[in-house]
Amino acid sequence: QVQLVESGGGLVQPGGSLRLSCAASGSIFGNSMSWYRQAPEKERELVAIISSGGTTTYAASVKGRFTISRDNVKNTVYLQMNSLKPEDTAVYYCNRGGRYWGQGTQVTVSS
Repeated sequence: QVQLVESGGGLVQPGGSLRLSCAASGSIFGNSMSWYRQAPEKERELVAIISSGGTTTYAASVKGRFTISRDNVKNTVYLQMNSLKPEDTAVYYCNRGGRYWGQGTQVTVSS
């Protein structure tokens, strides 16, 4: 059973930055890794995905502000979030290969 543990969430002012981490209990090598988010009363949505080869894709709402990266040695995926907006407030989830989910980390953007 693969376990994913997200960290790095918190409260930040608009325009600020946060870096989320997702540590996997097993190897992420050969797997696509992604970040999703779910705001209150909204459906979970894809934020960013990084393929096993390093190709990245972003939701239009975060493109140019967020960066997904991976470290296959540390079995960790990151989401660097800059220029945060109140509408980025959500629980952020990590996903491995479209199958395994983490427990989520809360990101709140508010002044």
